[in-house]
Amino acid sequence: MPRLLIAASGTGGHLFPALSVAEALPTDWSVRWLGVPDRLETTLVPEKYGLVTVKAGGLQGRGLRKLIQLMRLLGASRDVRRLIRREKIDAVFTTGGYIAAPAILGARWCGVPVVLHESNAIPGRVTRLLGRFCTRVAVGLDAAAGRIPGCTAVVTGTPVREAFLQPQPLPHWAPKGEGPLLLVMGGSQGALGLNRMVRVLLPELLSKGCRVVHLTGNNDPDVNSIEHTALVERPFSDDIPGLLQHADLAVSRAGAGSLSELAVSGTPSVLVPFPQAADRHQDANAACAAALGAAVIVHQHDPNHPTLRDTLWRLLGPRLGGKSSADNPLPAMKQAMHQLAVHDADQLLASLLQSLVR
Repeated sequence: MPRLLIAASGTGGHLFPALSVAEALPTDWSVRWLGVPDRLETTLVPEKYGLVTVKAGGLQGRGLRKLIQLMRLLGASRDVRRLIRREKIDAVFTTGGYIAAPAILGARWCGVPVVLHESNAIPGRVTRLLGRFCTRVAVGLDAAAGRIPGCTAVVTGTPVREAFLQPQPLPHWAPKGEGPLLLVMGGSQGALGLNRMVRVLLPELLSKGCRVVHLTGNNDPDVNSIEHTALVERPFSDDIPGLLQHADLAVSRAGAGSLSELAVSGTPSVLVPFPQAADRHQDANAACAAALGAAVIVHQHDPNHPTLRDTLWRLLGPRLGGKSSADNPLPAMKQAMHQLAVHDADQLLASLLQSLVR
């Protein structure tokens, strides 16, 4: 029985691709999971896989603070080494982030093959520093392949959950009607800046016949401040596959996980990159979709600035009576978004792991 250690932690962008790869492996594989206490994996993983947590973080700051973080990293790497030997782990798979550092170092220490997957167009710091120590490095976007020093990366795409690859119904709670459906989502944590940009436009959109599903996150104080039969606001939803497949347009952050889900769903998008993202990697992700004509980039701005309004009206206007249907840009954007999609990324990564263990 091959034994795999998966190191993925923090956000859905790291966890969901790793879960997809785990589910694509043959049933005789045994999977253990490496995470961090009090993060999303402590609720998503234990019902499927055995979870082991270590204290891991970045190396920000200077002086004593950085020294303490370095000692913590070395301690976590030692714990991973012990785990690999105790559990007789045959391979390690990680999706990057802070947890990847002790996983890669521990695997290297034990001589165990390790596969690192980087989903963003601009690789994270751990990927850039430690990619050269991995047996294989895979990337979700072509743009990342040449940005990892010391290694040659293979482009596999970023895995998505199985539900995105099968036709899904529109959720029963979504607003009904004939108008175009706009989905607004800010990622697994929500996005207040994005919410505020959209909320000031909702009265006009709704009055013109647009249907809107707005996934606000848990920290939006203005949720449900607008009441309309064609508007549904929720903190989050498990029905993202059905929503994306039926949406005429999405307004979204540009995290790699969200971009992969938009691509396999073929959803035309207005991408609003998170301005504080490390190395502005969401800007680079969004540029990959915009270069194909699949998305329009709107940078986060004051809610009263007209850029987002003008963009939405240009894209949705033909469906709202503003122009003739011949001027509708959404079908071409949908076709371009499909060009960005990789539907078998989970299988490609699972095959890569199997080849290393064999």
